[in-house]
Amino acid sequence: MWGPSERYMAAGSLLGGGRTRSPCSQLLAPLSAAVWNFPSANEHHLPLEIGETVHILQASEGWYRGYSLRNRAARGIFPASLIRLKGAVVERRGAEESVVPAEMPMVQEITTTLREWAAIWKQLYVTGQVERYCRVKQMMYELMEQRSQLLSGTLPKDELLQLKKEVTSKIDYGNKILALDLVVRDEDENILDPDRTSIISLFQAHRRAAQTVTQRIQEETSSQQSQPGCSARLAASPSHSLYLCVRNFVCNIGEEAQLFMALYDPGEQRMISESYVIHWASTGVPRDIELLNNLRAIFTDLGSKDLKRERLFLVCQIIRVGRMDLRETLSRKLSTGLRRPFGISVMDITDITKGKCESDEDKQHFIPVHLAAAENDFLHNMIRKAVEGKDINHKGQGFWLSLKMLWGDLNQVRKDHPHLVDRSTVVARKLGFPEVIMPGDVRNDIYLTLVQGEFDKGNKKTQKNVEVLVCVCDESGSVVQNVIYHGAGDKPASEYRSVVYYQQRHQRWMETVKIAVPIEDVHKTHLRFTFRHRSSSDTKDKSEKIFSMAFVKLMRPDGTTLRDGEHDLILYKGDSRKLEDAGSYLGLPSTRSSPEPRVLSGSSFRVGGSVAGLAVSARDSFQISTLVCSTKLTQNVNLLGLLKWRAKPSLLAGNLQKLMHVDGGEVIKFLQDTLDALFSIMMENADTDVYDTLIFDALVFIVGLVADRKFQHFNAVLEAYIRQHFSATLAYKKLIGVLTQYVEQASRGEPCEPLLRTFKALEYVFKFIVRSRHLFAQLYEGKETAEFQRSLQRLFQTLNQLMKSPLEGPTLLSQGAALKYLPSILEDVFGIFDASMLGVLLRDFIGNLQPQRLLRQKLQSLTDIVNSKIFQSYECRDLLLRMAVPVLQDLIERGEEEDACVELLSTILEVLYTAQKRAEEDRHRERGDSELVKVKRHVQLILERLLHTVNRRVIVLERDNSLRSHYVACMAAILSQMDADHYHSYIQAFPSRPELMDFLMETFILFKDLIGKTVYPPDWMVMNMVQNREFLRAINQFATTLTEMFLSSSSFELQLWNNYFHLAVAFLTQDSLQLENFSQAKRTAILAKYGDMRAKIGAAIRDMWYNLGHHKIEFIPGMVGPILEMTLVPELELRKSTIPIFFDMMLCEYQLTASFSRFEDEILRKLDSEVEGGRGDEQYKQLFESILLSCCRAHPELSQPGESFVALVTGLLERLLDYRAVMNDENKTYSMSCTVNLLNFYKEIDRQAMYIRYLYKLKDLHISYENYTEGAYTLLLHARLLKWSDEANTAPMQGLHSPSLHTQRQLKEALYNQIVNYFDQGKMWEEAIHICKELAEQYESEIFDYEMLSEILQREAKFYEKILKVLRPSPDYFAVGYYGQGFPTFLRNKVFIYRGKEYERREDFEMRLLSPFPNAEKLQTTSPPGPDITESPGQYIQCFTVQPVEESRIRLRDRSIPEQITNFYKANHVQKFSYSRPFKKGPKDPENEFANMWIERTTFVTAYPLPGILRWFAVTSTTTTTISPLENAIETMMKTNEKILSEINRHQNDPGLPINPLSMLLNGIVDPAVMGGFAKYEMAFFQEPYLEEHPEDRGNIERLKDLIAWQIPLLSEGIRIHGQKVTEDLRPFHERMEQCFVQLRAKVESQYGVREMISFEDRRSGRPRSVTWGPDWERLSHARDSMEACPIPKPTPRSAEGERRESRSSTFFSYRRPEPRQSTSELPEPKDDRRRHSCSVSESGPGSPDGKQPPQSRDSGGAQPGPAVPSPTGFCGRVKSASKAPPLPRRISPAVYETFLEGSDAAHGGKALPSLADGSKALKSPPPPPPKSKRLSQL
Repeated sequence: MWGPSERYMAAGSLLGGGRTRSPCSQLLAPLSAAVWNFPSANEHHLPLEIGETVHILQASEGWYRGYSLRNRAARGIFPASLIRLKGAVVERRGAEESVVPAEMPMVQEITTTLREWAAIWKQLYVTGQVERYCRVKQMMYELMEQRSQLLSGTLPKDELLQLKKEVTSKIDYGNKILALDLVVRDEDENILDPDRTSIISLFQAHRRAAQTVTQRIQEETSSQQSQPGCSARLAASPSHSLYLCVRNFVCNIGEEAQLFMALYDPGEQRMISESYVIHWASTGVPRDIELLNNLRAIFTDLGSKDLKRERLFLVCQIIRVGRMDLRETLSRKLSTGLRRPFGISVMDITDITKGKCESDEDKQHFIPVHLAAAENDFLHNMIRKAVEGKDINHKGQGFWLSLKMLWGDLNQVRKDHPHLVDRSTVVARKLGFPEVIMPGDVRNDIYLTLVQGEFDKGNKKTQKNVEVLVCVCDESGSVVQNVIYHGAGDKPASEYRSVVYYQQRHQRWMETVKIAVPIEDVHKTHLRFTFRHRSSSDTKDKSEKIFSMAFVKLMRPDGTTLRDGEHDLILYKGDSRKLEDAGSYLGLPSTRSSPEPRVLSGSSFRVGGSVAGLAVSARDSFQISTLVCSTKLTQNVNLLGLLKWRAKPSLLAGNLQKLMHVDGGEVIKFLQDTLDALFSIMMENADTDVYDTLIFDALVFIVGLVADRKFQHFNAVLEAYIRQHFSATLAYKKLIGVLTQYVEQASRGEPCEPLLRTFKALEYVFKFIVRSRHLFAQLYEGKETAEFQRSLQRLFQTLNQLMKSPLEGPTLLSQGAALKYLPSILEDVFGIFDASMLGVLLRDFIGNLQPQRLLRQKLQSLTDIVNSKIFQSYECRDLLLRMAVPVLQDLIERGEEEDACVELLSTILEVLYTAQKRAEEDRHRERGDSELVKVKRHVQLILERLLHTVNRRVIVLERDNSLRSHYVACMAAILSQMDADHYHSYIQAFPSRPELMDFLMETFILFKDLIGKTVYPPDWMVMNMVQNREFLRAINQFATTLTEMFLSSSSFELQLWNNYFHLAVAFLTQDSLQLENFSQAKRTAILAKYGDMRAKIGAAIRDMWYNLGHHKIEFIPGMVGPILEMTLVPELELRKSTIPIFFDMMLCEYQLTASFSRFEDEILRKLDSEVEGGRGDEQYKQLFESILLSCCRAHPELSQPGESFVALVTGLLERLLDYRAVMNDENKTYSMSCTVNLLNFYKEIDRQAMYIRYLYKLKDLHISYENYTEGAYTLLLHARLLKWSDEANTAPMQGLHSPSLHTQRQLKEALYNQIVNYFDQGKMWEEAIHICKELAEQYESEIFDYEMLSEILQREAKFYEKILKVLRPSPDYFAVGYYGQGFPTFLRNKVFIYRGKEYERREDFEMRLLSPFPNAEKLQTTSPPGPDITESPGQYIQCFTVQPVEESRIRLRDRSIPEQITNFYKANHVQKFSYSRPFKKGPKDPENEFANMWIERTTFVTAYPLPGILRWFAVTSTTTTTISPLENAIETMMKTNEKILSEINRHQNDPGLPINPLSMLLNGIVDPAVMGGFAKYEMAFFQEPYLEEHPEDRGNIERLKDLIAWQIPLLSEGIRIHGQKVTEDLRPFHERMEQCFVQLRAKVESQYGVREMISFEDRRSGRPRSVTWGPDWERLSHARDSMEACPIPKPTPRSAEGERRESRSSTFFSYRRPEPRQSTSELPEPKDDRRRHSCSVSESGPGSPDGKQPPQSRDSGGAQPGPAVPSPTGFCGRVKSASKAPPLPRRISPAVYETFLEGSDAAHGGKALPSLADGSKALKSPPPPPPKSKRLSQL
């Protein structure tokens, strides 16, 4: 590998040549990213994936050499064309070189985040978490887009900051839902550096970030549930807007129309916003065609109260503009331009505004149109009815529009949603001021509403069609142009014409317009209303003149504007010209409520003497409503009087008093003018104090208004006024005087109601005072400074007197207000007072308050003082700390007001941290360290008084107390500010050793508790790491104290040292320090910032251990577990440095006791739990072995026992690691194997407790997989350890056995009962009987419990019955070999015999076997593989079926035993298994393959019999033998005869059995269609040439002939039974079979003699007979041994293959196995319960259901049996002479044979039968039979 110095050398050697590049060229972009995958083609290539970051070391000819940041150790070359170069900066060259990308930090963070998310994102896809996968995918796309925007560098500063906030919000949200670490940031969204941030700030930043993310998740959750989940934003934003986009308007009007859209409150029955006006042409499009598809408006200024309205509607009034009646034909004679009602539309938008339903600009809503039913329907009444929900038939006419709620004022909305709200979007404001008035919001709008009117018809026959014309006129009567707005979005007009309702006396318009008159013209303008009758005829209409007039002035005589609300105007009538002459009416009263007029109804009066009079219309009335929204005009006469106080000085005092009752909005509108007026009054009355109190109160009132939420934005206006406009130089004297007077009054206990308001306004009052004094000092060059200071000091002293008062009531309230508001003035007075004096005043201010009075307020006040600028002064800080710290200590100890206490302590620590950092910077600038010494002095004060107190409080608090984490942060902050001197002085300050020891003990216990159960969430990584860093420093400091003060023999404290070691180990092993469990990015970040703290504490533990000296023995074996836990941490250097401690422990114990048994016992016990818990690996095993062996061999005395110990531990480790590797697998098969390995190991080393522990683990695994038999054998191992005695239990009890089982007898009895239950469930009733017998012996002979004896005997009897009556299929056995180095050691290159489950097919077994090893390859041969397989790194599995080899049992020999009993021993308690493979040898005989069919038989011996404590055992030995064709024939004939005999006995015992299996078996022998029967044996072995070649086989040939002869009586009995049970449909088949048998019998008896079977009656009455077949097992086994010394084979002579995947039987009979062996799912389902019961009994029961015996055989029914002669083949009977064979009968009809096959399939549920017991395959199912009619026709 090239060294660092070579990176700038020539790179020509990379590819065998190339140019040399300069070193500089290699530094241009050492950090780059792969943009394409690069697979490794040879050993020099570095494989890369897209996005992978690489560090380039050299470059040459289109190639780079370097390494990936994922794996810095692997270096190689890669093409330059696949790399995108990036700018980077190289830091710290050499071994610690670091390359940092030259990108902005936010871009780097996005890159790192995307890499980290990508890995988790893939896992989400794999695990199927679709919803989260899609969400993360979307966020990653958004982050990539935002990263591109950041890299573009084109964003302005404000947009860049906003984008960074969006990015960080998205990253934090994604990290939270992906369970990644929380990232903490500052206000500019930069990640906080823990080295430059105090712990308190880090804690608060974590808390804020967690709250923000949690709130975001809640919003996301609520948005998914109820869309859009904006309640939090509703509460946070003071202003809201509703975006409206009209998509289309479908309505057949026929004329031009005006659409007025506004927000409507049905509760108040009024519009609450301006109307958005759309002019609609008669052609069905907007009149201004440019507005097509751009009809957008935004309703602004909506406050939280508007959104909380019970109901809110969007309404639209449709007014057509044209003729009077649409039904009239359009002509010139008709009047036009009339505004007539057409209809309305309403939509309930309450849910949208409250955020309860979807609000999306793309979603369209349809609002139907309610047409006016009659020409005189008032639109307002229609709206009122429509909102009540009455359905209408809209006929598809209506609006299509989109709505969306937007948050913020208009400027914010335009910024956030520029695609929705631009300069062309119409703005419709709220009628009235918004809840929050912005300083720059200048308005001068008057909203006029035409409410209603009533008009007499006069001399007309019908009621008038009244039209109201509104205009704004000046004093001369001239109309002011373009000041009337019909609505938002409309151009200003000079007049407004109302809607005309047809022939109505009572008119109700409710039409609102906006009047916008320039502020300077308001005082001289008025509104004029003229009324005119409109006719439908154009001629008449033109002749109509104004019949009435009303007016109202905008400005009242007293200078205030028109009052808000309704006005009942006086209607005047007269000459139309006079009605429009301002000079005629302006002098007259305008409203009926006006006090001025002396107007008599109906009378005439003259104006100006010679002018004709105007009469008041008595019968007519007219009401309007006005609303003034003006920031320049006031309606309050008191405020106006104050502003113009010089005009009437006599009213000044009254106006000042009345100011407090003026509406706040009015005062705020004239804030500067009002303040100017107040201070002008004060300055002009400087010599008198008449107005001082009133002015002071008025000032407090105004400041209080600014503090209100509605006017909160005017704070900046008020401060700007103080800085720029305020000029009252003498005001400070009067303000201080009044303030002092108020405080003195309250301190005397006198009522002072204004004082509370004064304290609330204290901050701005003092700003006025300080600014005034500053102006005075500037003007008079600093005169009267001392006097000013004395006045302030007197004020503070008065305040301090107030704080002393013990009075309740108003005094208590005043004291609370003083505590709350006094800190707000400290910034202003800091520069006025000397720091020491101010500190004394503040100390007395807090200290004068009685101890238990206003505790929370006192603490909050102290917190505010600490946060102020004055606390940065050492003198103030010193005085205040010495007063505050004892208060804090006392309250924390008592647990009172803890939240306020911890907040104050946090603030103090934060200020001290800032001061300390500033002092350290000053020291580096060579300014000395005096300031640093002062800060350390205050840290020492905090340390001495509060550290121990805080520690104890953390111990006392409950874990779920939210304050606990804050206390811990304070504790860590104190520790972080402590240096070595602090620690030393703190330790020395303890008055006695016991107190110091108590402190250390408490601290160790507390630290250990906080480490084990951290108070912070796991994702607060930075907080946890910073806390660990401080804890580590403290632990090391306290370790020094231990060594110095508690190590000597006289001062040694065992418990203290013990606590230290446990704390240090707990620190080292905590989860947050296990770097290997983290991602590469997180691991790198932790190492760079904090290093690996485990190595530091590990070295300290090692050093402390060796420091113990002769005290070490006291920590053995107690410290073995903690040290073991520490050494198991997967950090190489840590392990190397700490494993030798074990040898030191061994040596220490050995030197004292000549052994290390205690150490050994403890390490074996602890190692088990530690490794099972996930610790330890192969590297640890190797290190442990090598280090301890080298240590032991270096010590002669420990060499031999040490090596034995190391071998013991490494052996245990190997087994434990194997166990852990498979412990969590879904397939528990291998977990069981490893468990057995462990319990055997513990048994060998005599660790009974651990042995029993794993016994029960194994038992639980078995039971979970329903392996009840194996579970019983496992429990039996524990039971065998116990004695039938009353000795106490010594081993710990496991499982469900309660502690009430005190004696071994009780426990053993309980175990036996459990074992019996398991054996019963596993159908191992023979084993259960053995246990029952042992229990019965105890109950009968030992404890004489006859009741229990009765129960156990009854159970035993049921087991005997189940053996005979319950179907119990025999399991299959499989040989499985695991080859290759890829398997665990406990499987590698080993062969196992597996016991299959009931009805389990080999294919299913193989699938189950391969599932834990998806990459394993299945071997297709049965031969043992060679080294190319066994030594390869892969995984190869071999699987084939084997046959159990039954052990000979003497007690079963020569007996007539039901097969239900004998079958059990054929497949259970077996330790030998065989596999037979046929092969050809010698010349091939095409006519007879049996002549050269040899068998290779492999016998496997397992370590233990099956079944046992596992369903499989390893093979311990394997033997292979060869069987000749003749011996194979003998075995085959024996098996065939046994099958015939078995079927005969089954049918004799249960006549209800189906006949089909017997039919196929007999027919395959008597009529061998394909294989030729035993005739092939005769041709192969009974000829002279064979006898001449093999004279040694003469005995075997005779044995084969004897077997053939014995087959005849067996077939005879079988055919007899078949004849009794055959149905009529199969009678031809039976007859054919009988004819074949007669011929076969004659031939065999003539050649090999006659044999007869003997039947014996059972001794028990009612039991059916059975044919005797007592084989001579011993002789047979000898015969087999003489043949091959191996069990019976299973050849397959029909197969021509030399090697098979599984064993097959060699037989020449074509039949199916009688016992079905399908899987459970393939069993035929009985039709009813009776059938199910008969099946279960008939298939294996000893007799027929009715107990009757079947009829005797025809051949032996009347003969007396002679003595049985044992045959050399093992069958008993008589031998007779041979006879001549009869001729063969005709062959059976194919149709009948199909019928037979159909019946056979039906008997087996229509399923194909599996392989036979000897391994041969059953015949395939025949094709479906033809229809019954067809079959009958073929007979």
